[in-house]
Amino acid sequence: MPWDLDNDRPIYLQIMERIQQDIISGVYKPGDKLPSVRDLAVEAAVNPNTMQKALSELERSGLVYAQRTSGRFITEDEQMLKEMKKEQASRHIAEFFEKMRSLGFRDEETLSLIQEAVKEEH
Repeated sequence: MPWDLDNDRPIYLQIMERIQQDIISGVYKPGDKLPSVRDLAVEAAVNPNTMQKALSELERSGLVYAQRTSGRFITEDEQMLKEMKKEQASRHIAEFFEKMRSLGFRDEETLSLIQEAVKEEH
């Protein structure tokens, strides 16, 4: 199934974010081999050159590394992965609080609503 990409932002950035999300969520684990550029491009329904650009950028960031004859692999740097996960969480939290403020909630009210929701789940 093609990936859900929108035309408002560069496709390669969205691909990078999707692969980062797949790494954070455990779809790809540290040391795992990524599918080939062509296979990923088919899966995402994008041009292989676009996929290549996204993977090259991920390599530059250190999240992915290439072995000449074997393909690309996910970094095994656990600290980097923890920091990436924490940064992603911080971004989501900031966006959530921004949306709650736009609804007229103060931060304290939002925290109270979160606590209530957590209690209801347990």
